[in-house]
Amino acid sequence: MTSPAQPRPVESGVQQPGAGPSRPARARPDRPKGQGQWALNHLEPLNPNERIKKDQDGLAVRDRILNLYPYTGFAAIDPQDLRGRFRWWGLYTQRREGIDGGRTAILEPEELDAPFFMQRIRLDGGRMTSDQLRVIADISTRYGRDVADVTDRQNIQLHWIRIEDVPAVWGALEDAGMTTAEACGDTPRVILGCPLAGVDSEEVLDATPQILETVRRYVGDTSLSNLPRKFKTSISGCPDHCTLHELNDVAFVGVVHPELGPGYDLWVGGGLSTNPKLGVRLGAFVPPERVPEAWLGVVQLFRDYGYRRLRTRARLKFLVADKGAEWMRETLEKEYLTGGPLPDGPPPAPPRIEGRDHIGVHPQRDGQFAVGFAPRAGRMTGTALRAVADLADRHGGGRIRATAQQKLVILDVAGAAVEPLTAALAELDLVVSPSVFRRGTMACTGLEFCKLAIVETKGRAIDLIAELERRLPDFDEPIGINVNGCPNACARFQVADIGLKGSLVAGPDGEMVEGFQLHLGGHIGTRSRLGRKSRGLKITADALVDYVEALLRAFTAQRAAGESFADWAERAEEKVLVEPASALVEPASAAVVGTAPPV
Repeated sequence: MTSPAQPRPVESGVQQPGAGPSRPARARPDRPKGQGQWALNHLEPLNPNERIKKDQDGLAVRDRILNLYPYTGFAAIDPQDLRGRFRWWGLYTQRREGIDGGRTAILEPEELDAPFFMQRIRLDGGRMTSDQLRVIADISTRYGRDVADVTDRQNIQLHWIRIEDVPAVWGALEDAGMTTAEACGDTPRVILGCPLAGVDSEEVLDATPQILETVRRYVGDTSLSNLPRKFKTSISGCPDHCTLHELNDVAFVGVVHPELGPGYDLWVGGGLSTNPKLGVRLGAFVPPERVPEAWLGVVQLFRDYGYRRLRTRARLKFLVADKGAEWMRETLEKEYLTGGPLPDGPPPAPPRIEGRDHIGVHPQRDGQFAVGFAPRAGRMTGTALRAVADLADRHGGGRIRATAQQKLVILDVAGAAVEPLTAALAELDLVVSPSVFRRGTMACTGLEFCKLAIVETKGRAIDLIAELERRLPDFDEPIGINVNGCPNACARFQVADIGLKGSLVAGPDGEMVEGFQLHLGGHIGTRSRLGRKSRGLKITADALVDYVEALLRAFTAQRAAGESFADWAERAEEKVLVEPASALVEPASAAVVGTAPPV
């Protein structure tokens, strides 16, 4: 088997990129036509993205990245490679400095491009050794201006990477056993896993073998590298459901079958972005040894039946919504599973806790401890990452995990080492017992680097955390605040207590300025739901801190005993959500809380 860093050779009988399904197409009169579904023999590319993929598989650009473009320079990169195939290897062009959010949708791609890249490093299950983290840190400091972001997909992203330096970056990563293969693009992206897999004494089962085997078999497989859109996976036995299975294209959720023992409940069709949908159960139990087979079947089903006409409807969630769970399971079992149908199985137990982030000190099954800590909105430096790697060696066993909440965990810490590790992390501004605001705030890349962004996010999130800690020092109710720079939901704003979707809003003088549309009361857990929104519930970025402060004060004043913010926001009067200061006897602060007029 070839390394995950290299595309697998195409074997006889395996689908060629862009050539449609490997088995004969079966056009059926009861199925809709014209959506670019390969299984219905709709093989002609229906948009420019599909044409690029048919012209050449995305993985094939690797040779040009290593052996051509570093010598010809950024300006000589073929646009189809630059803004298309490069993503198959984790490279996105970076936003040119000085371009405000109002011009995001106006400028041509070449006007938005800076001659630098965001490099996404694929870390399946969030797994790293201290040596691997030091390699990432060295790349950040040497080639990436000492910037690094821990993402909510358990990846680490670097910025300011030049095309001339990519061969050295990839060489260092691959020598350390890491890869950027299929970190982006219309591919099966990183597989989420619990950061405490294998050490949590209460886990349903350790999903690590299933994650590693699925990656070993299929990452870089050219029969799977031309999907209709991106494909997201989680495989976890975590009792906290920390990988948010409801938001993935396919998810394997740890359960105990009454007769067959530990295994997985199969979910499909989750995803957010501009048309959010929560995943649905297929009611099928997947034994651990059949996970790679079942995963492959769902990916192939998506490849063959997924919609390819409109990019906005090319995710698996739309096929699931149109065809239903029963059709999905029947098609999967009859057409794709070589081992026969799956047995029926039970649903997963409710999450052990609602937090899902593994922050703090947690006992391991072997008597040692896992220590989770919170950067500010996922932002790190290479210098800090190197220090974390050194601390993992000094106080632990050299194993580090990223979480799906932009946090990090050091494993295998002896009891006597917990306190000195906690103190050393605090000196790096990495807090093991953070405030509820620092613990619960996430932010996407935003206007600083992202070409899709409308507003700045990381800096605003960091400032918001600091101001709320200052203004509301006694507030201790868990609260999720997700800051997103555009409608695409990289920071999952629809399922946060307070979800902030970046947009342009009318300012005090009527001019359009940076702001946010509010989504309130979203939740993933015992009762999952999307946040409540109102067309009039928009605020300027300058009014953000005052608004959130007033909102949390209104919640404190009106909540019932034991009521969560999400439950309160679901029942609160619209007036209170739009103008929370009006619900208070005293104003939240001297500043006026402002909302933009309805649009």
